[in-house]
Amino acid sequence: MDLQISAKSAIVCGASKGLGKACGAALAAEGVNVLLVARGEQTLATAEAEIAARSTGEVRSLAADVTTEAGRDAIFAACPHPDILVNNAGGPPPGNFRDWGQEEWFTAVNNNMYSAIDMIKRCLDGMIDRRFGRILNITSVAVKQPVDGLGLSNGARAGLTGFISSIARDPCRYNVTINNLLPGYIATDRLKGLHENIAKQKSSTAEEVASALYKTIPAQRPGDPDEFGATCAFLCSQQAAYITAQNILIDGGLYPGTL
Repeated sequence: MDLQISAKSAIVCGASKGLGKACGAALAAEGVNVLLVARGEQTLATAEAEIAARSTGEVRSLAADVTTEAGRDAIFAACPHPDILVNNAGGPPPGNFRDWGQEEWFTAVNNNMYSAIDMIKRCLDGMIDRRFGRILNITSVAVKQPVDGLGLSNGARAGLTGFISSIARDPCRYNVTINNLLPGYIATDRLKGLHENIAKQKSSTAEEVASALYKTIPAQRPGDPDEFGATCAFLCSQQAAYITAQNILIDGGLYPGTL
């Protein structure tokens, strides 16, 4: 299927590894000119080289922190008029809510809610003027099914979800859509770290934790980042112009609800 997005421009955040990298790779393979953004220069350079080697679009990278005003300024200086925006930032650490104070909460909300909102504010009107735009926010299945120990992430990402619902419908008349991607357990470094953290608490091993976890997923396995990236690319396509204000679960059937 030709997704009809070749030569479009995209900003993909958190793109040096994991879900962001998978999204950048999928878009670049469709001929999109992609700006990969992340904080770590070395891992970002590696990701750029890997993606460029199997893409038909131009691939560039920028080491910047999307959770800071200066980082966002640098991103839009490098790509002033994106057609596609993939918001993604590392999740806050796990823990007990009794141990978190104002600083921890403000950091989580800034990183996983406000920074995405500001990125959208900077590019939405331009997309409307050009009559094409695709904005995707990578959040979490925790928005629908909160994960124990990830209260900071549960709260901040749910806040972003509520905000998106309030702004995503009107731009659709201009061929501009805004959707959220809700990953479940995808095989990334963050998932590996979660296994290790739980294993320490339970005096177990990460392998045992992973095995028990996957048995709770109807698919009986973690998701592949490439599966996630392919979904991202489709939602950025012209064919997906009638999909907006949605929370797209990519969780192997983990979430048990109907809505």
